[in-house]
Amino acid sequence: MKNKLRIIGGDWRSRQISFVDAPGLRPTPARVRETLFNWLQYEIFGKQCLDLYAGSGALGFEAASRGAKSVVQVENNAQACRCLKDNALALSAGQIKIVQSDVSRYLEGDAQAFDVVFLDPPFGLGLAVQTCRQLEENGWLAKHARIYVETERNFDFSCGASMPANWRRLKSKSAGEVGYHLFERAE
Repeated sequence: MKNKLRIIGGDWRSRQISFVDAPGLRPTPARVRETLFNWLQYEIFGKQCLDLYAGSGALGFEAASRGAKSVVQVENNAQACRCLKDNALALSAGQIKIVQSDVSRYLEGDAQAFDVVFLDPPFGLGLAVQTCRQLEENGWLAKHARIYVETERNFDFSCGASMPANWRRLKSKSAGEVGYHLFERAE
């Protein structure tokens, strides 16, 4: 069964994208996306964006709609990748590149510096902090990159492996079962 969600701002405002029913795939709710892109309103246009654990692609398509120069969406699920490609084709979204890969494996590859990263891993697997550390340690971030991290509502960033020391949390909120956080990378 195909599900749909609406892009909430930019050139493709009100256009719908489809996403597949897949275990662990939960699109970022519209009110969370609205808050996030209000936080990032001056940080998206003309920037290089990376959408990890892309799933429905909601965050990457929203960024492209709002003028991101390029968006790389990384997703492991083949069916979800096909849907992402179909959505990109339907929107004539030439600035979006879809990569089917395990995120950890992708981040072990040749790095390029991104200005904005969206990180929405499956809940309950301990991937958020691990992926943040890989981004920092493997050279995937521009000097003052913004990193959006979506987690379980009560996620404790101090538990286990710590976040990169040069990151500072700019914003943090929760909605329903979701906690969402915006970090800035300092030099």
